[in-house]
Amino acid sequence: MALLMLMQSRGCVWTCLTVIRRNLSSSSALLAPPKPNSKLTFFLCQRFHDVEQMISWSSWLKSWTLRRKNVYYSYTQSEYGDNIAAAFYILSMKGGFRFAGQSDWFRTNYRGKFSWDFVNFPDVPIEEVDMSRTLINYSGLNNLVSQQGLRSLSLRGCPEVDDWFLSRLHIYQDTLEKLDLSHCPRITIGGLASLHHLRKLRRLELSSLPQLQSPGLVRILLEEVLPHCNISGVDYREGLTETNTHIDKQTDSEITQLTEEHTHTQGPHRQTLTQ
Repeated sequence: MALLMLMQSRGCVWTCLTVIRRNLSSSSALLAPPKPNSKLTFFLCQRFHDVEQMISWSSWLKSWTLRRKNVYYSYTQSEYGDNIAAAFYILSMKGGFRFAGQSDWFRTNYRGKFSWDFVNFPDVPIEEVDMSRTLINYSGLNNLVSQQGLRSLSLRGCPEVDDWFLSRLHIYQDTLEKLDLSHCPRITIGGLASLHHLRKLRRLELSSLPQLQSPGLVRILLEEVLPHCNISGVDYREGLTETNTHIDKQTDSEITQLTEEHTHTQGPHRQTLTQ
């Protein structure tokens, strides 16, 4: 009897020790600091929604700014006429222009400020426009469609100029003589194909167009549809050897012969342009 009672008391002691040990282990696990990896994961999980909202807000702000800059100045057009409205839009985009019959250009300074003297020429159309490195897009072109006497347009380095923009330049098919599309990252061959409407075009700059596949071939095709246009910034062989690295020497010599013959056939009108 005494032995049984001793064994039961020992069992109770071991049971109590086991329970205490489990409680201590569980409490230590709760009080232990998290590992560095879990800290980073917890932080990202808590902040990811805020980062996503910030990116979404930044994208919305960029889109809103682009729409605001390219809004159609209908009030200015109704109050001051087409020429003044177009001039104000160009200067507000930090571009430059020259009125027909004048040698001086109207431009903004390094702070984006400009002179308001252009309001003194409400009846004089704009002949040359320089929108280089501005945010002009398809919608902003609404402010320039009234300038039917436009002869020169520079869009050098404009990030929002795309194929849709080029397709709308047909409105200048009877006047535009010079067009600069260099360093425009969104232009493809689809947009350049729409330039065949510009029958008066004499100079076309196409250097540094990253979306353009086989620029040399594109130049040859453009010269077929614009035989009187001097296309610069693209070599005839540019993009041909890069896209066809497997061609042998015989094929390479044939390409050289074809480009030389094409240059020879295009020679007379080029000499006339340079003279």
